[in-house]
Amino acid sequence: MTKVKQIGFVVLAITLLLGSCSKKKNNSSWVINEVLINNKTNMIDEYGERNGWIEIYNNTAKTQDLGGMYLTTDKNNPKMYPIPLGDVRTQIKPYQHALFWADDKPFHGNFHTNFKLDTIGENYIALYEADGKTLVDEIVVPAGIPADKTFGYPVDGIKYDEEGNLTATILERVTPGSNNKIIAENPKIIDLKQNDPWGIMITITSMLVVFIGLILLYLVFNFTGNLSKNITQKRVAKSGKLSAARSESQLSGEVLAAISAAILELKEEQHDMENTVLTIQQVKRHYSPWSSKIYTLRQLPRK
Repeated sequence: MTKVKQIGFVVLAITLLLGSCSKKKNNSSWVINEVLINNKTNMIDEYGERNGWIEIYNNTAKTQDLGGMYLTTDKNNPKMYPIPLGDVRTQIKPYQHALFWADDKPFHGNFHTNFKLDTIGENYIALYEADGKTLVDEIVVPAGIPADKTFGYPVDGIKYDEEGNLTATILERVTPGSNNKIIAENPKIIDLKQNDPWGIMITITSMLVVFIGLILLYLVFNFTGNLSKNITQKRVAKSGKLSAARSESQLSGEVLAAISAAILELKEEQHDMENTVLTIQQVKRHYSPWSSKIYTLRQLPRK
C-alpha cells in the first residue's frame, strides 16, 4: 500500500512539474493592438484633424461588443472614458479592429476619447470591463516613439511568443483598422525596392515600353494600309474597267488640283454669261372698286 502511495505521489509531482513547464501566457480576448502617439502626416479623422489613435482588436472567433467598457491612461482611474452603449459600430466582428481617436473631444462621437496621449513621455493604456475593475488588456508605449510610427504587435492579437516574452515593438507599417502583418507580399516588389529605391529603373522601363508600343502600332498600321491599298488596286485592275487605268496612273496632287481649278473656272464663266440676260415679265393688275380711293373721300351732295 505504501508503494502505491509513493508511485502516485511521484506521478502527481511529475504531472505538476510538466504542467508548470508547459504553462504559457494566454492572449486576452480584447487586445490593444496598435497605438499611434504623434500624428504628423498620418491618417485624419472625419473632422479633418490629426491626432493619436488606439486600435483595439477582437481576438476571438465571435462578435464582441465594446459598449460599456472603459479606456484609460491612468491606473488609478480605470473609468476614465466609458465607451457608450447602443452603438452598432462597437459590435466588432471576429478578428476585426476598432479605432479610437485620442483627441480629448468626446463630443465628436463615440470613437473620440476624453483624453490625449503624451507625445513626449511614456503612455500607459488599458481596457477595463464594464464593472470598471476587471482589467482586460493593457499596453505601455515607451517614450521616444518617432512621429507617424506606431507601437504594437507584429501579428494581430499575438502579445507573447513561445517563450512568453512580450512581442510589442515599433511597427514597420502603420495599419489603422487593418492587419499589422501582411500575409503574402510580392517578392519582385521587395527586390525592386532594394535595388531601385529611387524608382529610376522603373521610370526608364516604363518609357521604353511606351515608345516600343508606339513604334509597333505605327508599323502595324502602315503595313495594313499598304496591304489593303495593293489588294484594292489588284481587284480594280482585274475588273477591266476604265477606272483600272486611272487607278494605275496614280495622278499627282498638282495635276488633280489643276483639273479642279479648270472645272471651277468653266462653271464661273457660264454664270457670268447668264448675268447678261435681261428677263422682262408682264405684270397684270386686276381692278377692284372696293380699293378705289374715290369711295373713301367725303363728297358734297350734288344738286
